[in-house]
Amino acid sequence: MYARATCKWLHNGWLSVVVWLLEELQVPYKITSIKFDDVKKKPLIDLNPNGRVPVIEDPNNGLTLWESGAIITYLIKQYDTNQRLTYTTFPEEHHLNQWLHFQTSGQGPYYGTSGWFLHLHPEKFPSAIDRYTKQVSRVLGVLEGWLEGKQWLVGDKMTYADMAWVPWNDRVDTSLGVPEANKFDGFPNVKAWHERMISLPSWKKAMEIRAQLMDEQGLMWNGMPKGTKNFQEYEAKIQAESAASSQ
Repeated sequence: MYARATCKWLHNGWLSVVVWLLEELQVPYKITSIKFDDVKKKPLIDLNPNGRVPVIEDPNNGLTLWESGAIITYLIKQYDTNQRLTYTTFPEEHHLNQWLHFQTSGQGPYYGTSGWFLHLHPEKFPSAIDRYTKQVSRVLGVLEGWLEGKQWLVGDKMTYADMAWVPWNDRVDTSLGVPEANKFDGFPNVKAWHERMISLPSWKKAMEIRAQLMDEQGLMWNGMPKGTKNFQEYEAKIQAESAASSQ
């Protein structure tokens, strides 16, 4: 089996989980790394009219698919034939879907918005920072309570529902504005759950690939070019380069 993952990394944590999932399932794949400057241009918008990543193209059946939750669901259904990372029993199958939906609606938007106001927005708005860092802590609290006495979100094994939470949680310090060593303070169950997963060889491989691609593009941890101070400076640079190339 062969699946081609067409994607960029930058500060989109979902790329990590798609590649990690492919590694766990041992599905061969190829990454097409796309610069942030080009996400709203062809050929990516021919694949995803929303101009976002990740996007996968599966040459086994010609499917092109975008939206991370949809990609995860597809890869599990198509390639996890032994149910290593899923359940097909009732009610576990539906609970997995529940936790994936909570991740896409509750973790990603709040973590990302908090990180924006903490690190990328040119002005500091304390009320916005306070609101969104509190929402990040609230989401961590939901996980903390649910994981009490449990190792996994559903059942007795790691599933795609657990995996979906790892990329954003791995950099939750940037969404809380705290030192990395303190990112799970007050959330010991979340910390233990997270550490069980990032110790896996497949996760480490995905992070090695991520680091290599970002370095090749000259990017910092937040996805912006090395030496860039904020997102507005980055956008101005892109516009200037675009104007120069059109002359």
